[in-house]
Amino acid sequence: MFIGEYEHTVDAKGRVIMPAKLRDDIGEKFILTKGLDGCLFAYSQTEWTNFEEKLKTLPLTNKNARDFVRFFLSGAIECEIDKQGRFLIPNNLRTYSKLDKDIVIIGVGTRIEVWNKQAWLQSGENISADEIAENMDKLLGI
Repeated sequence: MFIGEYEHTVDAKGRVIMPAKLRDDIGEKFILTKGLDGCLFAYSQTEWTNFEEKLKTLPLTNKNARDFVRFFLSGAIECEIDKQGRFLIPNNLRTYSKLDKDIVIIGVGTRIEVWNKQAWLQSGENISADEIAENMDKLLGI
């Protein structure tokens, strides 16, 4: 399970150090793709396969489902961690997520998210733990 929050920087070539605490679980090769809320999602090979299986169950006749699949699969790329613990974020994904220099990498259970640091800080300003807790009964059926 991926957990934690780590601040890093993107170098001039678009490389980022994968936090050591996440490196073992994500594996030497992993899938990076466009995520929701303007961040990037990173999945281990196993979790990506699970995610793909779920995408395959979406109805081809539903436009929202087709758009959803296109969104995730068109931006997906296999990344490899080098001997220095770095991976390359392609330019199209850096542009999508507005990654320039300062970033935040967070573990969120089955995936890792890569955020522009300022966007991450702003997203936290809009989060109210009390509001989320009040609405969890709808999500969890409590």
